[in-house]
This record gives sequence, structure tokens and C-alpha cells, in this order.
Amino acid sequence: MIFISFRSTAQQQSDSTLQDATLQNCITYAVEKQAVVQQAQIDEAITEEAIKSKLSEWFPQVNFNYTFQHNFQVQTSVIGGNPVKLGVDNTSGLMFTLNQPIFNRDVLLASRTRADVRLQARQNTESVKIDVAASVSKAFYDVLTTEQQIKVSEENVVRLERSYKDAYNQYQAGITDKTDYKRAAIALNNTKAAKKSYEVLLKARIENLKAQMNYPVEASLKIVYDSTQMEKEILLDTTQTPDYTRRIEYQLLSTQQKLQEANVQYNKWSFLPQLSANGAYNLNYLNNDFNKLYNQSYPASYAGLTLSFPIFQGGKRKYEIQQAKWQLRRTSLDIVNLRNAVNAEYNGALANYKSNYASYMAIKENLVLAKEVYDIIQLQYKSGIKTYLEVITSETDLRSAQINYYNALYELLASKIDVQKAVGAIRY
Repeated sequence: MIFISFRSTAQQQSDSTLQDATLQNCITYAVEKQAVVQQAQIDEAITEEAIKSKLSEWFPQVNFNYTFQHNFQVQTSVIGGNPVKLGVDNTSGLMFTLNQPIFNRDVLLASRTRADVRLQARQNTESVKIDVAASVSKAFYDVLTTEQQIKVSEENVVRLERSYKDAYNQYQAGITDKTDYKRAAIALNNTKAAKKSYEVLLKARIENLKAQMNYPVEASLKIVYDSTQMEKEILLDTTQTPDYTRRIEYQLLSTQQKLQEANVQYNKWSFLPQLSANGAYNLNYLNNDFNKLYNQSYPASYAGLTLSFPIFQGGKRKYEIQQAKWQLRRTSLDIVNLRNAVNAEYNGALANYKSNYASYMAIKENLVLAKEVYDIIQLQYKSGIKTYLEVITSETDLRSAQINYYNALYELLASKIDVQKAVGAIRY
């Protein structure tokens, strides 16, 4: 079973920079600093507050209202043939009300689904972290590839400068014509130009890695790696079979399915009445003289139960239940689609890994052969057996083999990440 966890503590100079930018430290830094991860964590906090907000409706709801009304003309009614004013010029009231839900489907849904809602928020954060880890890993390997290309070019420049001097000295001694040292000059200039282009490319790839990590632009990033250890990490168990239930996408869909099942039940509860206890205590003030309005109060209070039952809503409740069921059915099909997609993704990633592995092994052997051929032809040229053109050709083959080797190594490691991601082995 493959299980990868990038939870090690990064060695840091400060809160915003790394002392040693190993692959694992870069991933740890990115998971802590990347804005998309922080946004997902903020979404978790928002979800938690939303849950608390909904659950707070289980508690008694106490309200206070104050009213004041001045009647310019008090309503008049005729009683026994005599006109009588009903009321006073000034009225005021202090009203305390209390409502305690006993059965409320909205609050009941929040209570039953809070664990799954929290889980969904955490799974979303984990999904973001997995994507960040994979992106940082590939950007890191891109940087290593370019650094190795520069290193190979530097070695080639030294070798070609030595060959140029040898060819020029032989020309000065009259042993060869000027075409040999001019060919050496052409090869040297081409290698220097390639080295320069790799150096420019390296800056761009380092900036890309910084962007994937949310690393300070102005800060330096010291890449640290062990090429021997990386060569040991290329192997992968290719006999494993994909288990889509380990994928974070499946876990998210599974949680979503549970929430939609709860939503179906929620809509079924719409046929049940809603019940709440309520009460009020009011202080009423009545007086024609405003200055004496609050001298005496006329209190009133009550307590009771409210039972609310909608009898007919034009079929709305039935339609909402069917809609919730169709949404649940759609999520079930999403899981089926995911299973097929995971299988296809895994087989594609595995085929790419196997192809890259075969290329890596062949190129690794070619590197050994190219070095042997170059050394032999170099000796034969100095002995006058081979022409300088053959030296240039063997040197070009060696340079290509060196660059291809490192390209193949890092492409193989990147394709291994795709396989591990496909089987759900990158976890947080």
C-alpha cells in the first residue's frame, strides 16, 4: 500500500522564507502559505459559524420592542346612540416576547447534518492541499531539470574549451588544418548559448515554483536535493489496482450524497406541522397627557403554543421532494462517472510512467555508452586515428545523452506523482 504524507516541519529562517528548499520543505511551506489553501481553511471557519448560527435557533428567541403612538384624531364609535372616543391621544408599549421552537425542520436539518457539513469543508481543504502538493512537486522537478541542464552545459563548456585549445595548438603545429579548431569554436559557442538560455529558463521556473508556493518574490530560494536519493525513489508498484474510494473526490461525493439524503428527508418533513412555544409580557401606557403617559402602566402577558400546518400549497412540497430525489440520483451517477474516470486516469498515468521508465533505463544506458565512445574517440584523435569531426559528433552525443538522462529522470518522477495521485496515495 502506498501512503505519502508531507507533514514534516520545514526548516525556516523566518516565517516567510526557507533555509533549505528540499521538495518536502517546499510542499510543507506551500500547504501553510498558499492562498488557495488559506481560502479553503477560511471556508471551513465560515462553515463552522454558519452551523452555529443555524443551531442557535434551538435556543429561546427573546425579543424586545418599544412603541410610541400619538393620535391626532382618536377613533370615534357610536354606542347607544352616543358618539364615544375609543382610545387616548398617546399610547406606548414595552413588549418582551419569547419563542421556543419545539419542532422546526430547518433547525432539525442543521442538527442532523452538522457533522457531514464540517466533514465536507475539511475534505475540500484536503483536496486543495493535494492539488498544491502535486503542483509544487512538478514545479520543483522542472527547476531541477533546468539546473542539471546548466550543470551539464558548464561541464561541456570546460571540455570544449580544452578541445578548442588542443585543436588550435595542432593547427599551429601544422598537424591539422584550421577547420578542426573552427569546428571546436562553433561547438563551444553553441554550448555557451545553450547554457545562457538554460540560465534564463531557470529564473522563470524558480519564479513559477515560488508562485506555486506563495513564496516571497524578493526572497531567494535555495534548492536542495539528493540526486542519488531521487534515483532510488523512481520505483513504483505497478501491480496495484486503483481504489476509487481512497480518492478525495469520491469522499467529497460520498459526503455530498449523505447531505442530499438528508435533504430528501428534510423535504418530507414539510408535511409535518411546526410547533413552538411562545409567550409575551407587555407594559402598556395610555394617557391623553404626554407628560403623564408613563406614570401608570397596564401590563398584559400570555403564554401559548403555536401549531402551524400548511394544508395546500399547489403541490409544492411534492415537487420539492422529487427534485431532492433527482439531485440524489444525479450524485449517485457522479460517483459512477468518477469510478470510470479514476480507472481511466490510473491506466493513463501508469502507461505514461511505464513508458517514461523504459525511456529512462534506455537513456541511462546510452549515457554510459556515450561517455565510453567519447573517451575512446578523444584518445584516437590525439593519436591521429580519428578526425576532429568524429570528436565533435561524439561530444554532441554525450551532451545530448546527459541532458536526456536528467530530463528522463524528472519526467519519470513527475509521472510517478500522477500515478500516486490517481490511486489516492497523496494524503493530508
